Amino acid sequence: MARDRGIVVMTSPQLPAVIEPARLTAALRRGGVLDAGAVREVKVLHRRDTVVSHIARLGLRYVGESAGAPQSLILKTPHADFAKTLADGGRHEVAFYTKLAPNMPWGLVPRCFDGRFDEPGGTWHLLLEDLTDSHEIATQWPLPPSREQIVAIVTTLARWHAAWWDHPDLGDTIGTWASPEDSAQHMETFAGHYDRFADLLGDRLSEERRLLYRRLIDQSARLSERYHSRRNLSITHGDAHTWNFFLPRAGVADTVRIFDFDLWGVNVPTNDLAYMMALHWFPERRQALERPLLNLYHETLLASGVTGYTRGALDRDYRLSVLWHITKPVWQWAINIPPVIWWHHLERIMMAVEDLGCEELLG
Repeated sequence: MARDRGIVVMTSPQLPAVIEPARLTAALRRGGVLDAGAVREVKVLHRRDTVVSHIARLGLRYVGESAGAPQSLILKTPHADFAKTLADGGRHEVAFYTKLAPNMPWGLVPRCFDGRFDEPGGTWHLLLEDLTDSHEIATQWPLPPSREQIVAIVTTLARWHAAWWDHPDLGDTIGTWASPEDSAQHMETFAGHYDRFADLLGDRLSEERRLLYRRLIDQSARLSERYHSRRNLSITHGDAHTWNFFLPRAGVADTVRIFDFDLWGVNVPTNDLAYMMALHWFPERRQALERPLLNLYHETLLASGVTGYTRGALDRDYRLSVLWHITKPVWQWAINIPPVIWWHHLERIMMAVEDLGCEELLG
């Protein structure tokens, strides 16, 4: 614990200088939530680690007028074990919160008060709105959400996609476009991973599924034309499982918030829907909810101002996204995600491909 002119801060070698009271005061002033007062004390209330980051909940005390100022904040910093190898994720998420989030409708993502990525060392931090008391994750992984919860989640996802739908800055100042050559190189890398993946699984990967993978690789240039059309695209989350959404607690009148944006990019929006439903849900639940949720998603897009995107186009995009997601278990295996995750994803996505007749898209 350090003292300076009566100001107290609980220090830790893992916490960046941004949590110093003077720095926090400046950040909150820029955010318009602190006027005449100043941060007097900062205390770490709770810590937890994710695979790639450290999360600390900070308690704040003020001196002077502080009505409306947050009593706590969330500090997100890189996990020391992955700070260099996964630095792009931190760079990407900081860019989202500092460049994109300020230009979005209110209430879709947590508010960011400060974010910085330091190129020389790959260190970064985000200082975010603390939603601990007002919001919660729908369920404990791997339980799926209730119907009421998933309706709220999909509605919010549609509103978020609509905010960036065919935005003129996509691929220019917002994200980047992959060229056809980039896509071909990406699939060449995938094909190498797939060969090793298939060798590992042996007879646990049937000949029918091996044929499906080979056909997808062979047809990838044609299937990628949907993305390269640069029409009816948006910012996608890239990891849109239902545990990356905060829902208001019972009795709280507030909006659903999306978080964890280290994989966002410009892409076909149905990729997020297929990831959420086809990759993570077993057939009974997916079959019961899939079509009503796609209807809801489309209705919300239209209500949010999206035009020229038909319900039939949504179905075609969704089926294509489901087909592309057979690649996901292979990519996950390639970065050492444990089999308890990718094996179940493999089984579920293959059942979805069969249910939806996605193989027809391969010609």
